[in-house]
Amino acid sequence: MAKKPATVEKVIWAWEGKDKQGKRVIGEFAALTEIQVKAELRRLAITPIRIRKKRKPLLGGGAGIIPKDIAIFARQLSTMMTAGLPIVQALDIMSQSSEKKAMQELVTKVKGDVEGGMTLANALDQHRVYFDELFVNLVRAGEEAGALEAVLDRVATYKEKTESLKAKIKKAMTYPIAVLVVAFVVTAILLIFVIPQFKDLFSSFGADLPAFTLFVIGLSEAFQAYWWAIFGTIGGLIFTFVAVKRRSDAFNHFLDRLILRVPIFGPLMEKSAIARFARTLSTMFSAGVPLVEAMPPTAGATGNIVFRDAILKMRDMAASGSPLRLSMQQSGLFPVMVVQMVGIGEETGELDKMLGKVADMYEEEVDNMVDALSSLMEPMIMAFLGIVVGGLVVAMYLPIFKLGAVV
Repeated sequence: MAKKPATVEKVIWAWEGKDKQGKRVIGEFAALTEIQVKAELRRLAITPIRIRKKRKPLLGGGAGIIPKDIAIFARQLSTMMTAGLPIVQALDIMSQSSEKKAMQELVTKVKGDVEGGMTLANALDQHRVYFDELFVNLVRAGEEAGALEAVLDRVATYKEKTESLKAKIKKAMTYPIAVLVVAFVVTAILLIFVIPQFKDLFSSFGADLPAFTLFVIGLSEAFQAYWWAIFGTIGGLIFTFVAVKRRSDAFNHFLDRLILRVPIFGPLMEKSAIARFARTLSTMFSAGVPLVEAMPPTAGATGNIVFRDAILKMRDMAASGSPLRLSMQQSGLFPVMVVQMVGIGEETGELDKMLGKVADMYEEEVDNMVDALSSLMEPMIMAFLGIVVGGLVVAMYLPIFKLGAVV
């Protein structure tokens, strides 16, 4: 059996450090290197004391645990606690009822930490691979306010909506890429295996071939001679792209800014980022998290570095007393209507509700754009495949048509 090539995978790192107040904090991160862990800790204003590898490389984002599982976890825990079950009993039931073994183990560890005297937020904070900063902060705010059930309900709703939004964006981006891959594979098969058969047939004609047919035959010969270079170049470009994207913040910033300028897809990604911004900030603000503290997790949730950097600058302005409306306006990334709605929310004291309405509106717009994009791309993709594959077929049959006309 052939040995699988080595791949660079994320490792779980256990870390210990001190926050701004000098309190000892611990947690876990999934990262490629210790340098990335230190960079993330600096972003969270945590001074690292000790960092060490904890487990083997992750497969598929964490031993089979996906964001949807975390959304279900929040929903189930919220439902059971609202029904009056103690948190330990609720976690015990969830650990036994989960279909995934990895999820059972995770919930069991959380239950053990809570039984040992930890708050739920601190117990979740031990597993940052699965429960991000936003999730932990919301739960901590709910515990401090004595409204954990309500906050968990908001967290569950937030997770469900954001995962739904991600699925729609993924659908819009994956479909054309998949079609391009299929078109390339089909074209490669025709050039390598089918067209050479026609070439042997044409050589017996002893007649001049059409220019289009000669061009396709030449393309087939080049593909057969240099297929290794073609596939190697494509593979190398993909590997380089992934490697640079993982390591270079400047490249990611350039890429995200470029994506926002691409026709059709740019507006889609922009609306998606605004929807995530509004949904995340609304959820955290309604849970009692102060605006300044809510901004960093919100920045990371947008999924776009351009918006992330702008929101972090907005956080600095908010910390100095500037209204959110003004900082959003100065960023130049938010439409006038969104800025106005946020301004009304600030003036009426209902910022969380106005942000929620903005999120609902933009999530609906993203949904409509994805549906419209799918309807638009289907005929375009069919036409593209017809031109590529049909062109090769026509090139091979042109000499036969010419011979038939002569006869």
